[in-house]
Amino acid sequence: MDYKSPNTQFSFDVNCNTTFKKDDCNYINTLSIKELNTLENTSLLDIFLSKSNVVEPHYHQNAAELVYCISGAAVVSLINPFTNELLHFPITPGQVANVPQGWWHYEVATTDCTHLLAIFNAPVPEVILGSDLLTLTPPKVLAHTYCMNEAELKEVLAPVKPGTFIGPPADCCEPGKTAVANTAYANNMAPYMEAQAPHMLQPFGYQPTPAHGYYGQPYVQEYRQQPYVQIYPGIQNAVDIGGNV
Repeated sequence: MDYKSPNTQFSFDVNCNTTFKKDDCNYINTLSIKELNTLENTSLLDIFLSKSNVVEPHYHQNAAELVYCISGAAVVSLINPFTNELLHFPITPGQVANVPQGWWHYEVATTDCTHLLAIFNAPVPEVILGSDLLTLTPPKVLAHTYCMNEAELKEVLAPVKPGTFIGPPADCCEPGKTAVANTAYANNMAPYMEAQAPHMLQPFGYQPTPAHGYYGQPYVQEYRQQPYVQIYPGIQNAVDIGGNV
């Protein structure tokens, strides 16, 4: 990088680079070396979600991802490829969850007005989306591989669109059913975490704190006693950094 060049960039408004928008409460802004040429080996996604919305299952083939919770609450879920375990890491403001490079993962907002910052150790994060895998793989291959009825499989996969990014899609054909199912998933995360108590830290006990995000979007936060951060023996993927100033 020639820092004497008149083309050198040192600042950028991430609000001006919305790369995906489902609606006014669910969208993703992006910052990479394409927008800020002095970033070098860093990039980020600025993610806004309402309750039950999901950053669809995916993996980054060229970068690890550190997910930092700014507002609201979410559960970061990932598959450890070395143990084949599906792990869940709830995060609230000031807490992070780390996803190693190439690991299959997804994020679910468990409250409205959730704001996450995903930071990558790559100049431009590459991504393979679950929706792309399902739509680009021929149904006959999937049906043959898993001994399924091809016609039925095509019907099941028909609603899946490539590049979903945030689900469920706004034009979901069964919004009521989807909303009920996703809300139940979000609400059921707390009992799951209680069942895993031996592997968790103590609650951090945040106090109610109002905040405001981009475009004047209000964040109404009711922290009370926040969910635990899950720690698995020998592998630490989540930590509270709220008091580590």
